[in-house]
Amino acid sequence: ITRYFMTIPEAVELVLEAGSTGKGGEIFVFDMGDPIKIVDLANSMIKLAGLVPKIDIDIVYTGLRPGEKLYEELLSNEELTIPTHNQKIKIARVRLHDLKDVEDTIASLLDAKYSGDEIRMIQIIKNFIPEYKSNNSLFETLDDSVTI
Repeated sequence: ITRYFMTIPEAVELVLEAGSTGKGGEIFVFDMGDPIKIVDLANSMIKLAGLVPKIDIDIVYTGLRPGEKLYEELLSNEELTIPTHNQKIKIARVRLHDLKDVEDTIASLLDAKYSGDEIRMIQIIKNFIPEYKSNNSLFETLDDSVTI
């Protein structure tokens, strides 16, 4: 399992700079460096405490929680970024949707919700957002299926 990490001061600096850069409505994506394996982080913390991994402290693998991913994706492969004056801040170019399509999709989602049809809800989401994956959930079987 890998995750991105950054220090609080670095995150605050990037958020403040992005806020002063924006014109309104942009989605900013920060360069967070390389993802870190959680097991490597655990081993480092054990060593920083003056202990020895697997001797003084065992690392227990509990598995993924429902919906948790093995690795984080900051953007899908379909989304592009535009550089800014700061190489650590990019602006995401997201897919645009027609308002009528969005309204119809929301109405369909609400119909499926009120009828209690969770499978149908996920199919509607997958149809509207093709790259959506139901990672580590009971809906994973729909990931490779043809929708609506």
